[in-house]
Amino acid sequence: MILSKNINFRNFTKVKKDRVLKKKLEKIIYSNNEILKSLSPKYNYSFSKELVSKLKKNFSTVKLIGIGGSILGTKAIYNFLYKKVKKNFLFIDNLANQKFSVSNEKKTLNIIVSKSGNTLETILNTNIFVTKKSNNIFITEKKNSFLRNLAHQLKNEVIDHNNFIGGRYSVLSEVGMLPASLMGLNEKKFKQFNNLIKKKNFLENLTINTSNIIYFSKQRRFNSIIINYDESSDDLFKWYQQLVAESLGKNKKGIFPIISTMPKDNHSLMQLYLDGPEKNFFTFFDVIEKKTNKFKGINKLPVENYLKDKKLSEILHSQKRATENIFLKKNIPFRSFEILKRDEKTLGELFTFFILETILVAKVLKINPYDQPAVELIKKETKKILK
Repeated sequence: MILSKNINFRNFTKVKKDRVLKKKLEKIIYSNNEILKSLSPKYNYSFSKELVSKLKKNFSTVKLIGIGGSILGTKAIYNFLYKKVKKNFLFIDNLANQKFSVSNEKKTLNIIVSKSGNTLETILNTNIFVTKKSNNIFITEKKNSFLRNLAHQLKNEVIDHNNFIGGRYSVLSEVGMLPASLMGLNEKKFKQFNNLIKKKNFLENLTINTSNIIYFSKQRRFNSIIINYDESSDDLFKWYQQLVAESLGKNKKGIFPIISTMPKDNHSLMQLYLDGPEKNFFTFFDVIEKKTNKFKGINKLPVENYLKDKKLSEILHSQKRATENIFLKKNIPFRSFEILKRDEKTLGELFTFFILETILVAKVLKINPYDQPAVELIKKETKKILK
């Protein structure tokens, strides 16, 4: 089955079409949903083409400082499209004794991203990695906040982060598209929402997906396990992990997204997946690379005959097919994505698919997909302890 030109897709076992669900999806798509506007090519960025041209010319390295939704989408873009990226990026996305050395500070740009402008970890990392003399741009909401005030004190440029777009939904807004433009990527090609919603096949697969996920949750299958055969897509699924966990994990409901990197997890977790508790449903993911090297040992030692003259991508794909075959025999529920081309359009389609799927699941479960009240409790408690 084809999800789009660049994505072969095998859905979960087909269930009866849910007309009510289809109507819910259409209502979401054609409503005046502010978040979905950022998925559209008509979305107006708060940065100019002139700024992008100037930054491309003046800087060879970009240091991105943020956490959670402020940085996960950009890391996904950088690693998924690594072969097309034309600029060096460094990502500072946790509190640790990180050391980054750059050859030329004058040619290094710091981009500091925080929707609220008050994110504790981002404030601390800004204090560690940013100086009064460094080249900085801040992306934050147009309101009074620590980081916005700091940007003004340093006389740095501030790009407005729209307040109606939450961090985990911001990858196709300023947050992800300014860095993507600096990577030398075509930001317009990420915007596939308007094309996809015209395709009957795409909408049908989306509703079938959601029907199955709702059915699994009723069966108490809450673990959504990603079986990923493309290491460059690990950050895509870390983005997906936050999207699903923060959007759906409320009111004692939710889906638990788990990333499993193959083939190494064949030798640790696969036994549990195949013969353990039936609490899981799975997503297989693979990128078919046309140009990869044939397997050759560095020291040209002998190998098993069935491995001779095989490409590494061919071996990985064979492992994926073998695992899917065993899943079918054991009646373990799974869907499968096979990526035929690694480009902006394909990644934009994946972002759009997962965002729409998550919002639709939330609507059926009667959950608000746009807030994260429990996380806010921890932020308040941390401040209380530190004071």
